[in-house]
Amino acid sequence: MHCDPRFSRVREVFERHFADGEELGAAFAVYQDGELVVDLWDGVADRNTGRPWERDTPAFAYSCTKAVTATVLLRLAERGLVDVSAPVSEVWPEFAARGKGAITVEHLLTHQSGLPVLEEPVPVEEFEDQAAIAARLAGQEPLWEPGTAHGYHALTYGFLVGEVVRRVTGKSVGELVAAEIAGPLGLEMWVGAPDDVISRTARLKAAERPQGLKVTEAGAAPTGEGPATGGGASGGAGQGAGAGRGAGAGQGAGAAGAGPDASGAAPNGQGRPDDVLAAMTRAALDPQSLMNRALGNPAMHRVQGGANNPIILRAGWPAAGLVTTARGLAGFYRSLAAGDILSPGTLREATRTRVNGPDRVLLLDTAFGLGYMRPSLTFLMPSASAFGHSGAGGSIGLGDPERGLGIAYVMNKMANALSGNLRGIRLVEAVYQSL
Repeated sequence: MHCDPRFSRVREVFERHFADGEELGAAFAVYQDGELVVDLWDGVADRNTGRPWERDTPAFAYSCTKAVTATVLLRLAERGLVDVSAPVSEVWPEFAARGKGAITVEHLLTHQSGLPVLEEPVPVEEFEDQAAIAARLAGQEPLWEPGTAHGYHALTYGFLVGEVVRRVTGKSVGELVAAEIAGPLGLEMWVGAPDDVISRTARLKAAERPQGLKVTEAGAAPTGEGPATGGGASGGAGQGAGAGRGAGAGQGAGAAGAGPDASGAAPNGQGRPDDVLAAMTRAALDPQSLMNRALGNPAMHRVQGGANNPIILRAGWPAAGLVTTARGLAGFYRSLAAGDILSPGTLREATRTRVNGPDRVLLLDTAFGLGYMRPSLTFLMPSASAFGHSGAGGSIGLGDPERGLGIAYVMNKMANALSGNLRGIRLVEAVYQSL
């Protein structure tokens, strides 16, 4: 392990998490101005076998994938192959069906398309056929008028953006990540992991179930070690917080839903924290809530081991398919900030906040640029110039060009959505306090 003395506070926080029993296995990495200043790992990668977490142990990072997918598409835009402001149907004609002709690529990247759920259950046989899943979305009608509101497209984001990429290039997001980003830059990250990587990937452990909340079969159960519990016990808080920074559902908050009805109508985002939490709890117990529907299909828990199953790790879903080390993900943001992946102008435009406010799916306020999370209640950052994406259970990847930072945290003990996840937040805050 390595930690520059200037960042000793970060190591102290990391070690305290293990001492307090908050971690099973985890890794945290920081680049500053291109230099790897923090590279920490500890714990157990597989609690069943006792396999230790090594320097090259990767982990499944759920929605941290979305920022990588957005970057792939933005590289195509830089080359003139995609017009972000143009209708999706220009490259995907079938998508125009059922009133979707005016939906733009930007609407997909900013969660404004009104397609946060797959209406029909996706069979397990289709899990690795992204084009088939995208075809299902092409045949659906939006749940709201595109461009008038935003709501977190937990899984559909990837199938939608990924199909645009495939229509333009004939390749998957994972193939382009390997050929144009991870391979050339030597980054340990895969959107769709090969067998040799799968064999050493950390095995996720579901979060403890909150007391008093029943298990809902409709829950997404992202860790795959059991169905989600009400409130998203398996999904965890992406990295955000709700009431008092400790009770909310951050990005990808397990089974936390869209409100007391199934329509996905959001409150104003300015209500009392206990009111928001109550609404989230009600939605968590409602199989028809928008978040349960959005995060539960395709249903990872339908395969043995869920996200630990090679089917999921290999599938490379562009919204939740990233397998990476902390060092690899931090290196991705280091390279973004340095202009090695996108031009500085493209990155500035992509990280400009496009939507900000009540989220029809997550209940809490969210903010997005073109596929990147911006600081908000669900992406709590110490810096207004930070951007990136968090993942269910607590993983985080972020960059901060103004400070030359690339930061990433991955782990295998999933956070509980209702109790929040402060592990990653504490580590990120310790980095900024050390500057």
